[in-house]
Amino acid sequence: MNISAPARRLLATLLLLLPICALAQQGLPYEVESELRRAKIPVKATATLVQEVGSRAAWVSINAKQPFSPASTMKLVTTNAALELLGPTYSWKTQVLATGRLTGGTLHGDLIIRGSGDPKFLMEHLWLLLRQVRAQGIRDIRGQLVLDRTAFADMPFDASAFDSAPDKAYNAGPDALLLNYHTLQFGFAPNEAGNGVRVRLDPPLADFKVSAPALADGDCNGWKQQLAPDVDASGARFNGSYPATCGDKTWFVHAHALTPDRYFAAVFRQMWQDAGGSINGEVKSGITPPNARLVTEWTSPAVPEIIRDINKFSNNVMARQLLLALALQNGAPARPERGADAVKTWLAAKGIAAPELVIENGSGLSRSERISAGTLGKMLQATWRSPLMPEFISSLPLAGLDGTMRSRVQEKGVAGHAHIKTGSLRNVRAIAGYVLAASGKRYVVVCFINHPNAAAGRPALDALLEWVHTSG
Repeated sequence: MNISAPARRLLATLLLLLPICALAQQGLPYEVESELRRAKIPVKATATLVQEVGSRAAWVSINAKQPFSPASTMKLVTTNAALELLGPTYSWKTQVLATGRLTGGTLHGDLIIRGSGDPKFLMEHLWLLLRQVRAQGIRDIRGQLVLDRTAFADMPFDASAFDSAPDKAYNAGPDALLLNYHTLQFGFAPNEAGNGVRVRLDPPLADFKVSAPALADGDCNGWKQQLAPDVDASGARFNGSYPATCGDKTWFVHAHALTPDRYFAAVFRQMWQDAGGSINGEVKSGITPPNARLVTEWTSPAVPEIIRDINKFSNNVMARQLLLALALQNGAPARPERGADAVKTWLAAKGIAAPELVIENGSGLSRSERISAGTLGKMLQATWRSPLMPEFISSLPLAGLDGTMRSRVQEKGVAGHAHIKTGSLRNVRAIAGYVLAASGKRYVVVCFINHPNAAAGRPALDALLEWVHTSG
């Protein structure tokens, strides 16, 4: 049979594409499917993408174009965009300014603390900042403490809205002057006499009273519920008991009962008093007046350290802050929707169309956020080609060793060979990141499970990681 030259070229092209098409159409490996069956999770409730880094064809692609809830794997999008758009040297400044005159250690005016949305402004940083203020000669403040939060829009925030658990630390809301993630740390231990409970509060709060629970016998299971806590703006009362068998325990609580102003004021007053200072005015939110002069400032760690904390430990409020930092690049006050627009524009500039992408707050702690496995996979592929790739990958949990992957796949070959962000919500489990196969090849791996039995699907996700490592 006589075949023309153009036809031969077309046939050759089609033959070359056959392996690629076959590769892209491969189903889930048996090990993963069997774990899904055991968990009673249908494949249609999952989305999976496995693709060698640098390859244009997927090894496994299941429902990869469909939008799924990604849970905390959405943080990969927010942190990656921040690393590239803000840059690896970007940091946040918390400034202290003053009005009025300073005479003999007394400030006859207001002290202003102006936030820029630092995701990691901790109480030790405030302590150092106040030491710097004291070093500038200010001891007594004969005016008000003004807290300037105007970098962020005034957005109502309901800590109960997500899951009716406002005391959970992950439910803290964004704040341009976020301090210590707006949390309280209570420590409990039997006292030395063995007849009561010693309670520690960190950070110490001015005018905040803490009453201890009774010491009791019994099992330590459910010890937090046994405390019968009652926390409000004036103090914390533990009306129940604390089992002596618990020894020393720590409980982190979102201080939702204290407004951001009340929380900051209580920490400030206690620290300022401890530093030998005094203030006779009120603490209030306000705007920095044009005649205010800079006294000193605190500079946060740069973006790479921030995204490491977010991705390794899945810190939700830090991710919220980061999305607002992206919004702030186009002017204050920052709003989440403007941050989401910045992310979508950034993806589009990389040639990644993401019509299904929904970003509410950038943390994944959301019932509405959506992304496809394909879009997330394309972003991870683009990241591999980025000059900032090392900074980004080092921010991810190392399988079996640290972060949210510390207790997973420890006895498997993939341990230490994958950088994986995890995601977990009610009815959602997810993983996304990079796996180094035993062959030396590296793969982008994304897998979402959206199903009422998702919590039972973790073994399937771990099986996928191990399969890619051993078979890739």
